[in-house]
This record gives sequence, C-alpha cells and structure tokens, in this order.
Amino acid sequence: MTVSLREVNQKILGYVSLTFLGYFTIGLSLATLPIFIHQTLGFNTIIAGLVISVQYIATFMLRGYAGKIVDTKGPKVSVLRSMLFFALSGLLLLLVFLFKSQPFISLSLLLITRLLTGIGEGLVGASPINWALMELGDEHAAKAISFNGIASYGALAIGAPLGVLMVDHISYETLAFLTIAVGILGYLYCRSKTPYRVSREKTETVSFKRVLLLVAPFGICLALGGLGFGSISTFMTLYYEHFNWQNGAACLTVFGIFFILTRLVFNKVIDQYGGLKVALVSLFVETLGLMVIATAIHPLWTLLGAALTGLGFSLVFPALGVEAIKRVDQNQQGAALAAYGLFIDISLGITGPLIGFVANNMGMTAIYPFSTIMVSIGFAVVGNILYNKRKVLAK
Repeated sequence: MTVSLREVNQKILGYVSLTFLGYFTIGLSLATLPIFIHQTLGFNTIIAGLVISVQYIATFMLRGYAGKIVDTKGPKVSVLRSMLFFALSGLLLLLVFLFKSQPFISLSLLLITRLLTGIGEGLVGASPINWALMELGDEHAAKAISFNGIASYGALAIGAPLGVLMVDHISYETLAFLTIAVGILGYLYCRSKTPYRVSREKTETVSFKRVLLLVAPFGICLALGGLGFGSISTFMTLYYEHFNWQNGAACLTVFGIFFILTRLVFNKVIDQYGGLKVALVSLFVETLGLMVIATAIHPLWTLLGAALTGLGFSLVFPALGVEAIKRVDQNQQGAALAAYGLFIDISLGITGPLIGFVANNMGMTAIYPFSTIMVSIGFAVVGNILYNKRKVLAK
C-alpha cells in the first residue's frame, strides 16, 4: 500500500515526539546543573564536568542493550523503560535540591540522578527512529534520522532556558517536579501507541562488536563533531559567568533554533549529494562557528558563533548515519544505529572532564579554541574518507 508524503511525515512525527519528551527532561537541568555544582555546592569545573558526563557514560553502556531490545522485542519496550527512568531521575533530582545545604550528599545523589538520566537516554536514543523505519521502510531513513534530531535538539533548546527561568523565578524543586511529570506523560503516550511486531527473522543473534567496527569510521567523525555541541551545552553558562555576561543559556537556544532550521530547510541535501559531502561541509561550518566563539569579545558574537555551530552540526549525525547503516543488513539496523549513537555518547561523555581539565589548567578562554581544533580534525577525517572512496570508485 502506497503511503502519502503527509502520512509519512505524520507517522515519523508521532514517533519522534517520544524523543522530544525524553530530551526535554534532559534539557530542563542541562544549563542549571553546572552552575548548581560550581556555585551552590562549591565544587570546581572538573568535578562539574565529570558529574554532567556521567549521564553520557551510562548512555554509552545502554546503547548496545537498547539496540538488542529493538531488534528482538521491538522499540516500544525500550521507549517505555526509558520514560520510567526519566521520571525516576526527576524524583532523585528533587532530593538533590532538597539536600543542597549538604554538598557531598547532594553531589552523590546527583551522580545517581545522572546515571538514571543516561540510562533513559540510552534506551530512547534511536528507538523512535527504528520504530519509524520498521513501519515505513529504509527509504525514509534520512528523514527519520533528521526529524529525530530536530526533536532531540529542539527539546534541549526549549528545555535549557526554561529550566534556567524556573530556577531563577520559582525554585529548583519545581524543575524536578516538571521532570517527573514529563517522564510519566511520555510513558502514558508510548503505552497508547501500537507496538511493532518483530518478525522471527529479526531475532537472529547479531555480533554488536562486528556492527560497531563497521560503523566506527563514521562514528569517530561524529564524535569529533559532537565536541562542539558538548562544549556549548556543558560549559557555555560557566563561560558567560567568567566574563560577567548574562543569559548563557541563550546560546543553547540559538544553537537549537539553527540546528532545527537547517534540518527543515536542507532536509533533501543528503539524498541529493550523499552523506559524506554533506558531512564535510557541515563540519567546516561548525569549525567556523566555534572559531567565532573562541575570538568573541561580546556576547552577541558568541550568539553568532552558536548559530553557525548549530547550522554546521545539524546535518552531521544524519549525513554520517545514512552512510553507517549502508554498511549493515536490514536486520541489523537497530544495532547499527545504537552502535553509531555510541560515538556521540563517547563524545559528550569525555567533553565534560576534558573541557573541564582544559578550563582548569589553561583558563576558561581556552575552551573554544580547543573545541575548534577537535572539530577541524573531524573535518579532515571525513575529507580523507571521501577522498579514499573516490579513489576506489575511479579504479
């Protein structure tokens, strides 16, 4: 049966809205926690970065498990579990804020909270994408991945400043209550959707290590590109504090707006020009954006840099993701997307302590020159992959 473009878009949006709800809970505390750890609890930037990064370590550990669930039991099971963990993380976050007068207890609870959030992210990750592909087919892969990214980064762009506003004008505790409520809402919404019945052919055991090795070249480039986003999401509020500038969370919002607009306006370029070419241009623009932030002498310039970084990073994930899933069979796509997603988890996981180390030893102003160099290496690696591919095709 032929499915119209409108029906395709509606079905994809129905699935990726689950991604939006999950990442919205993550975004709510994203811009507030580094300042809470550093200023309220009194720990240094390295500790702040490590605590934030615990989430991504947990996500990393869950990607393979989530891929296995998707390929054997279906994506609905994975998403339902993720929403329960998001709700539970909100409950623990409430305790974190209630014990803020006792820094070590609060920090210990926050570590557990970040672990729970990371588990939730690992489970929701690529599950809605796979849900869409199972129903609609591989020909809609680029669109499903792009829409899912819009949902995740759009949720972060909305959630981060909202979290800051709630903390500034109401209280930390209300942020925790909203996190619990959204997790429960996501669970109920997922329960209402029809599960995809996995066929027996899809239950064949797949070596996750083998799939990981197949997608690794593209994942490494993604990880390097992810450092740009990680440095903005984790340290921009502290960067603004260093210069006594106001509203650092606005950078994450601007990043998210341009991230979304790029995917909406240029949603067909991957199909037209190929994933590698699009990734090459995207990483160049991201590098340029980070360079603007690194040399900014006024907050308006950082907003411009965040816009360019969002514009550049926007298509990196779907462009390289389309190339990655071409490397595996159809019954391995859940594992392939999970394996590919590991690399963004690695990237965001190491960004916190790595950038924290740079800031602590070289000064806050060294953060974005360092990030610029890392992303430019990703640009060079993609260029090398594209060059070698052309050499093979020319033979």
